Amino acid sequence: MVREHSQVRAAIKSARTVVVKIGSSALTSLEGGLDTDRLDRLADAVEARMRAGSDVVVVSSGAIGAGIAPLGLSKRPTDLATKQAAASVGQLALAHAWGTSFARYGRTVGQVLLSADDFTRREHHRNAQRTLDRLRSLGAIAVVNENDTVATEEIRFGDNDRLAALVAHLVGADALFLLSDVAGLYDGDPRKGAANFIPEVRGSADLDGVIAGSGGALGTGGMASKLSAARLAADAGIAVLLASAEQATEALGEGEVGTAFAASPDRLPGRKFWVRHAAGSRGSVLLDAGAVAAVAARRSLLAAGIVGVEGRFFGGDVVDLIAPNKEVIARGVIEYDSTDLTTMLGRSTTDLPESMQRPVIHADDLVSVH
Repeated sequence: MVREHSQVRAAIKSARTVVVKIGSSALTSLEGGLDTDRLDRLADAVEARMRAGSDVVVVSSGAIGAGIAPLGLSKRPTDLATKQAAASVGQLALAHAWGTSFARYGRTVGQVLLSADDFTRREHHRNAQRTLDRLRSLGAIAVVNENDTVATEEIRFGDNDRLAALVAHLVGADALFLLSDVAGLYDGDPRKGAANFIPEVRGSADLDGVIAGSGGALGTGGMASKLSAARLAADAGIAVLLASAEQATEALGEGEVGTAFAASPDRLPGRKFWVRHAAGSRGSVLLDAGAVAAVAARRSLLAAGIVGVEGRFFGGDVVDLIAPNKEVIARGVIEYDSTDLTTMLGRSTTDLPESMQRPVIHADDLVSVH
């Protein structure tokens, strides 16, 4: 489906560093497991993009789906232990298939399994970044997936769409391709009746009235997760193309298919992006109205405006900032342990010991969540 060429699509077409996320439904089926013919066609499209001059990182779903058939399961498992068992079988098959497919072009594949902890912990985050950068500098293609064999429900990304957006930021990508079983974004579910196709999203106003659904039988994503991932990537200054995996050649070529999302002109600095999107919150700080106004004005948070503390955290952790109406308005890197902070509540800076006169959260470490 050809779209009118635009500045957004031109940026996607010319992007030098790109991340290509491929959904489970594009690689596997309940009946046959991993479909190597489809995987080969996707590898062909990636290879063509690389030969055109782009540096490509692949985020591949499908480990659990690839393990369903070999284990004799009739449907995607719902309990954690069986999911992990299926992933342990499927991950091996998936990595081998990608390696075999790219070997046709003389390319080496490196498998990178990441957990949510690799993004929430700053040091892990840097290690993952170094690994991906080194693989690329050595000429290998990084194929990334969530480490489903050890992830628990509490520490999962939730879907590989979010993982792909975080990886795109991690490697400094210029564009993110989300390829699955949908042709793009609609304002409703086209399978359930009339729905209008949305060819381009330049801002939040273009999403008014959009109703996004959840995932299918083989995946955990769905349009809601793709839309969330696209907005997350755009927040990082990364353009996004949401398209069908069946149109991978067109998507990675001219880019005139699917729905294009414009990158935000105000790209968040790396540290603030990490605080907003990647880091796990370790607790909450409750604010009064004056502190809410100060945070909204991008000023540092002082103890005088804090009325309560929830959870146990330590200096250097990321915490949520809660307004009087219980809404999370911002996140930030806290300077003090929760035990120390409870002794500082509502006190002016001059009334505190010299060791506690630093801002509770410096303005440089504060970021709104909206």
